[in-house]
Amino acid sequence: MTVTIYDVAREAGVSMATVSRVVNNNPNVKPQTRKKVYEAIERLGYRPNAVARGLASKKTTTVGVVIPDISNSIFAEIARGIEDIANMYHYNIILCNADKRKEKEIRVINTLLEKQVDGLLFMGGTVTDEHIQAFQTAAVPIVLCATSDEKGMYPSVDIDHESAAYDAVSTLVRHGHRQIAMISGTLQDPANGYARFQGYKRALEAAGIEYQEDLVRIGNYRYESGVEAMKYFLGLKKKPTAIFAATDEMAIGAIHSIQDEGLKVPDDFSIISVDNIRMASMVRPQLTTVAQPMYDLGAVAMRLLTKLMKKENVENPRVILPHETILRLSVSHLD
Repeated sequence: MTVTIYDVAREAGVSMATVSRVVNNNPNVKPQTRKKVYEAIERLGYRPNAVARGLASKKTTTVGVVIPDISNSIFAEIARGIEDIANMYHYNIILCNADKRKEKEIRVINTLLEKQVDGLLFMGGTVTDEHIQAFQTAAVPIVLCATSDEKGMYPSVDIDHESAAYDAVSTLVRHGHRQIAMISGTLQDPANGYARFQGYKRALEAAGIEYQEDLVRIGNYRYESGVEAMKYFLGLKKKPTAIFAATDEMAIGAIHSIQDEGLKVPDDFSIISVDNIRMASMVRPQLTTVAQPMYDLGAVAMRLLTKLMKKENVENPRVILPHETILRLSVSHLD
């Protein structure tokens, strides 16, 4: 049988109101009374009904997190940061994978809001008008993590993707490269794909290098599209000497495509990318990359959300975290 608050009160010899105060950490309970209640709870194996408590307090102490692709190690690391801070502030996480499908993201957002979460974190992905419409139905705070909306309507935590790409390509320029190709993400993604593409173009312009459309291939951020894009570059009459990939996964795909042809990185092609996933230091040669502070993205976003949920003062609702170039072995000086 389910143990109720009534059973605990009877076992401890106190009122149900006293048990409720103990369970909810109300300080207005004598230490000896609190001890009796806890002992009764332990003997009976009582578990407070979170749903009932949520109805009473109008708080569920849960946060909904929408993740675009749980198989992507970037989002797994961000989720670790979210969960650690959520635990610190006594919130539970409902993590929902959307498989990088917009319609599923919208459905998941609506489902989480129906479950009366106290706040919502939307991680990665493109924020479209349909997302904004779903967000506008929410009566709880929403924070965007590792993405942002174009109009700046919602609090967000991200890096400067355009600047990160600029730094990556500038690293290749400093190593003597001028025939620099790019494996880009989708240009329909303004917060990430298009921004990194713009960083690539700005770095070329700053170095006095003419932009060549045939040196850009559009991928989908994943390994396979890096393989296919590199096959295209290998087939060019005038091949690039260096490749900037918008993500580490695509860069690793490019490295393997080069190696499959009996060529070497960085002897034949230099490769640089953005993200710094764990695999970047495991692949051979180790990948030079511009690192996102992935754990911090999640941790800062969750802390921002806790402030909004508690109605605390927020000085800067749009946080840009620093990135860092990690020099490894996939880039060499052009002779």
